Amino acid sequence: MQWRAAAAAFAALLLWAVQSLAETAGLDSFRRPATIPFPASAPYNREIATLGKMLFFDPRLSGGQNISCSSCHNPSFGWETPVPKAIGAGNAPVRRHAPTIINAAWITPLFWDGRAASLEEQAIGPITAPDEMNATFDGIVARLSAVSEYKTWFERLFPDRGISKETILTALATYQRTIVSGVAAFDRWVAGDADAVPEAAKRGFALFTGRAACAACHSGWMFTDNELHDIGLLTSDLGRGGVAPQDPAQNFRFKTPGLRNIALRAPYMHDGSQQSLRAVIRHYAQGGVEGAARQADIEGFSVTEAEISDLIAFLDTLTDNESNVPTPILPAN
Repeated sequence: MQWRAAAAAFAALLLWAVQSLAETAGLDSFRRPATIPFPASAPYNREIATLGKMLFFDPRLSGGQNISCSSCHNPSFGWETPVPKAIGAGNAPVRRHAPTIINAAWITPLFWDGRAASLEEQAIGPITAPDEMNATFDGIVARLSAVSEYKTWFERLFPDRGISKETILTALATYQRTIVSGVAAFDRWVAGDADAVPEAAKRGFALFTGRAACAACHSGWMFTDNELHDIGLLTSDLGRGGVAPQDPAQNFRFKTPGLRNIALRAPYMHDGSQQSLRAVIRHYAQGGVEGAARQADIEGFSVTEAEISDLIAFLDTLTDNESNVPTPILPAN
């Protein structure tokens, strides 16, 4: 009988090894990159990034000098705002929920409707939009030029160029590319620490990459395919289809957001219509809103409340413990 027990033990060990190899192979595609991609035209420069951070938090970039980029992209809330739609310069809600800028260096295209190809191009939109920051670059250049410290910074970092629309955008983009989600429990699990995440999260990850098919769009280490999809929301917003030139085939398609630090980023979707991760999962499980009356890119899946809890447990492991971002000291007038 001993040989049977030995054979059973060997079979169990072999099964464990096969499962471990399969798990490792499945996790490999979610491994964090070692470096941040900076374009050749704007390589990383620590001082330019520091200047960009000051500008990002400075209300002088808005027409009324009352809001900043960080007003809508607050680091305390996953670089979003905890309301469906942020309040803009006109003291009224803006058109869409503020998308996160976590891991912005890897996001392309940008905006919910994908209308910007680079961070430099993207920044122009909210800064000049009447319902957002309502500024002009001529006005911003004049205000910053009146601040001696800013003049010194720009003249030293951008010789023969100084303060201009282009150098402001370069500084902002350089800083935003440094906004990278920190190491989370999930990353420690990927690196080989089997105890880094609870069993519920492991079950949730298996469901995420399996029957629920979440990873079909939320793929890679950022958990996004950087594509635009129709996820069956009841909305009059055309998304990508409303970008000139308009393309009806792109109607209701919105950018797939990454899921890093997702637990900090409620409410969810381009319109902030889903108040919790549980609500988001239920939306996907039922295949979108019935009243949407169109063929969405998602298919429903069967799921129990316990399995939804497992999915949330997994999503919670994507939040890092490095979210404290000190507010910079801004130059005085």
